[in-house]
Amino acid sequence: MDQALINWLRSSEGMAVLADLAERDLDERNILAELTRLRRLLPAERARVAVEQALLRRRAITKFPQANRMLFTRDALEQASATVIATHRANRMVSVGHVADLGCGIGGDTIALATAGARVIAVERDPIRLALARYNVDVLGLGSRVVFVERDLMREPPPSAAALFCDPARRSEGRRVFDPEAFQPPLSHILSWQRYTSALVVKLAPGIDPTGLPTDAEIEFVSLDGELKEAVLWAGPFMTTTRRATVLRSDGSWATMVASPSPPPTLSPPLAVLYEPDPAIIRAGLVTTLAAQLGAHQLSPDIAYLTAETAIPTPFARSWPIITWLPFQLKRLRALVRELDGGLVTVKKRGSPLDTDALARQLRGTGQRSLVVVLTHTPTGPIAVICSADWADMVT
Repeated sequence: MDQALINWLRSSEGMAVLADLAERDLDERNILAELTRLRRLLPAERARVAVEQALLRRRAITKFPQANRMLFTRDALEQASATVIATHRANRMVSVGHVADLGCGIGGDTIALATAGARVIAVERDPIRLALARYNVDVLGLGSRVVFVERDLMREPPPSAAALFCDPARRSEGRRVFDPEAFQPPLSHILSWQRYTSALVVKLAPGIDPTGLPTDAEIEFVSLDGELKEAVLWAGPFMTTTRRATVLRSDGSWATMVASPSPPPTLSPPLAVLYEPDPAIIRAGLVTTLAAQLGAHQLSPDIAYLTAETAIPTPFARSWPIITWLPFQLKRLRALVRELDGGLVTVKKRGSPLDTDALARQLRGTGQRSLVVVLTHTPTGPIAVICSADWADMVT
């Protein structure tokens, strides 16, 4: 991708080609045929980049609702947050009014910040990504709120703004980078920007080791539809607690929990309800806080599963009604599933070495009842907890 190809994609001819490709079957089996067809009409590079953009737009639709109007690069799209997540983050930052998005990539966070009402300085050292960010911002009608700056932040300071946001590159030669000092820019360099403003926000991988992060900052773990997506460091005036778990849903609903002093939950064998805390809760170390809210017990001190006599609806955990449980013994477990009229069986585990997919195939029966089998352990040994997959099933 170069500036000439971006200009062509923005032209009436380029947009017409992309619109046409949006209606075509771009299954893997058909891509070569589409490239061949386009090469009869266009220079080879234009044909290639058009098909690539059409494929990236289809992939991007899960992150960007308006992806069919935007332009992408593969690497920048992989790093970009879904709009739901970027919007959540932007809504926390917008109160300062003026935010610098440092390393803006294709503009995902810039768009979210501008949409939330912030004035944004979008900074990027890669001129191609900066050109794509400018296009994406403009095509969505947000250009009046954004100033674009090409700058190498390893060599020059960030521009003046009330708050700084950075999503450092965490890939090198296509591979994930886990050492914060191997990020681009390195985390220590990003943290040094606090000498310009204390209001600093840094997006990090969810697997980051919190012990290597500043103690005078908030660490927020964010999940989307039950999948852990990222960690965010909130420094300066943005810090409101030490640890936070935020649970987002694609329908726009969300909930957040912060650390609070709570005694460790007591231990109990499975009772009437099994809770599986959201991964953001587990990663933030808030299982104890959740247990206190639910009046629940832990099955084992090293296992995140919770159990209680009464179900309390919560956005922070999935729950299933427990039918029965037993010390793990495969033959007895299979017999119980048959006795319970088991059909489709979902197997989940924590603290078990067994292959859940293989066991689910072994347990699946011909019955009418959908079951959830949870493999875990208590202090006395491994157990299997058999739950109904549907609360209504227990009511009837």
